[in-house]
Amino acid sequence: MKIGHFLKQPPGYRAFIPEPFPLKDGFDFSKKLIQKASSATLSLGKLDGVTQLLPDVNFFLFMYICKDAASSSQIEGTKATMVDAIEATSKTSENLPEDVDDILHYIQALNYGLERLKDFPLCLRLIEEVHKELMKSARNAFL
Repeated sequence: MKIGHFLKQPPGYRAFIPEPFPLKDGFDFSKKLIQKASSATLSLGKLDGVTQLLPDVNFFLFMYICKDAASSSQIEGTKATMVDAIEATSKTSENLPEDVDDILHYIQALNYGLERLKDFPLCLRLIEEVHKELMKSARNAFL
């Protein structure tokens, strides 16, 4: 499948010119790829069905966001855990690691991005905005 070609421009550089989309002849996917796509669709349907049974979908999503934030922050060296972040958010404990703010900052940046997605497309500019929000006042920021 050819997705485009390069065309030399008058100033000397080459520009990539994509082929018209969608393809006139359609797509020729392998049987294995179609099976994987079908399996993924089925799994998403199951997840959607389970969420209909949850008493509070937003709380369910918050737990996943909190887990992701804790895991990502720990890659950067944060010692605080998901439990620390939950305790900090619910204000149930005062003896929390100092770096729990890194996780909370990550959650705040992610929520900013989710809010922006309501009226802005997923694009490089949005990713840059979310990254800027993440780095704003970050403990290890060099901006």
